[in-house]
Amino acid sequence: MTARGKLLVVAVGVAGALSLLSVADAKGFRRYLSLKQDVGALQQRNTSLSEQNEALRQEIAALRKDPAALERAVREELGYVKPGELVFHLESP
Repeated sequence: MTARGKLLVVAVGVAGALSLLSVADAKGFRRYLSLKQDVGALQQRNTSLSEQNEALRQEIAALRKDPAALERAVREELGYVKPGELVFHLESP
């Protein structure tokens, strides 16, 4: 076997040993996979929160500009009624 062949065998052996050590070590490849999964979950949550923020921005704009939207919000969230109106609360069994 030539010197180049021996060097190749040693390099492959070292690479294999390092790969096994990385897989077996809790701070190695398994940690990388766990962190990668966490990043994916955080990106999904970030997207969801961005969508919620945009919906809230649109609602704020509607409440500032549209009196009907403001009246709807006050009636739904605070239970306000106009003078002379009757409110019927219907509940299903």
